[in-house]
Formats: sequence, structure tokens, C-alpha cells
Amino acid sequence: MDTHATVPGAQAVARAAALLRLVTAAGDVGVATAELARQAELTRPTTHRLLTALRHEGLVDQDDRTGSWMPGPELFLMGNVAAARYDITEIARDIVRSLSVRTEESAFLSVRRGDETVCLVNEEGSFPIRSFVLHEGKRFPLGVASAGLAILAFLPPHDVDAYFERHPELSDRYGAAHGETRMRARLRETKERGYSLNPGLIVEGSYGIGAAVFTREGHPQWALSLNGVEFRFGPDRLPELGRTLLAHAHQLTTRIASSRR
Repeated sequence: MDTHATVPGAQAVARAAALLRLVTAAGDVGVATAELARQAELTRPTTHRLLTALRHEGLVDQDDRTGSWMPGPELFLMGNVAAARYDITEIARDIVRSLSVRTEESAFLSVRRGDETVCLVNEEGSFPIRSFVLHEGKRFPLGVASAGLAILAFLPPHDVDAYFERHPELSDRYGAAHGETRMRARLRETKERGYSLNPGLIVEGSYGIGAAVFTREGHPQWALSLNGVEFRFGPDRLPELGRTLLAHAHQLTTRIASSRR
């Protein structure tokens, strides 16, 4: 059933929510109306009308000098309330830091939000050459970056099937390697290995590995990942990185299970 077609106002809410996600992904840098319209696949007048309404509610703000849109103060207040239930960054931050120190690579914590992952925590590695594919607030569709690939691999098969039905555009947006057949092969490899591998599929020469982190009920809701340059993820070092990553992911899963969240 198409909810947008049956619930009055649902389409407007979905469009406004999409704009909010795009604005928050840009962070304090801000993003122009035209770019938001392009990314959201909306007309510029519709985009501006929705943004103006969101600004009136304090959910977005606009720089008077540049015209760029940024997260508004009301989002901060809402986020603080939601964090009490959904945010695990405080109990995860030291684990992300430990992962980065142990491997010397940049380490990340990402969370599943619908059909995407959002990076929550970034700890830069000590190795002087780094990859900058991922940063706090960055979003990717499930299955594209290593974190989303790890999460998607451990979802129930019917959820994976439904995801591919909803997103036939992945190969057009991210290249042939993200077509369903090849992505399903990587999902199988991820389950067999325990962690995912993204061998430069987003940016050439930038490798990533990811491991799912589970809720108390056993659902893959988060992922820890490592990201760096290709030669640091060679066959001589990858197994050790994978073992270290899985150990930290298990530690965080255990900590979540014993917390009151």
C-alpha cells in the first residue's frame, strides 16, 4: 500500500523529512536551495516553500548572507530528547577510540535509519595517509558503504528482498558494482566472513570494512567500521583488522545488551 497516496498530507511530510535529512547531512557548512531541490528531486519553488515552513517551526535555519540552509535550534532540542532512547554514542565512544588506536586506521560508528546509515562517531587514525569518504553526519544507502553492507547482510532475507525492490536505482547512482546480483554476492561473503569489505567501490583506492552491532533483540541496528587507503587493507593485514573489528563490535553489542536502553 502506498502510504503517501492514502494518508492526507503524507507526501508533504515525506518531502519535508527528506529535506531535513539533507540539511542535517550538510551540517554547519550549509546547503543551497537549488542543491537541496536537486538532491530531493523536487522543484525549486516546492523546496523553498517547504524549507520556509520548516524554518518557521525552528527546524532549519538560513544564513542571511549566503542563503544556505542549516539545522535549526528546534532540532537540537528534539535531538536531546530522542538521544535518551536512541543514542549510544556515549557508551560507544571509547570503543570506537580503542578500535582506531589498535589499528591506526580511522574508525566509525554508524546507525541504521530506515534504508540508510548515518555516521555518528568518527575517530581519526594515527596513520598519516587517510581516506575522507566518511565523516559524522554522512549518509549512505544500506549496502553501499561497509557499515551499511554489514547491517544489510544480517537483516532477515525478506527485509533484504524488500530493500532491493525499493531501490533498483543503486547501480545507476553508485555504479555497476552496486547492482543487485553483485551486491547479494557481497552480502553472502559478509555473512561467511563476519565482516564486510568495500574494496574502493565508492572512491577508488579507499577501502573500508564493517561489522554489525546488534540490539538486545538481535537486530543489526549499528555498525563499526574502519576506513583507509588500499595498501593498508591488503591480504597480509586484512584478517587481523577483521578480527579486531569483530572483537570491538561484539564488545559494543554486549555493552548495549547490559545497558538500560
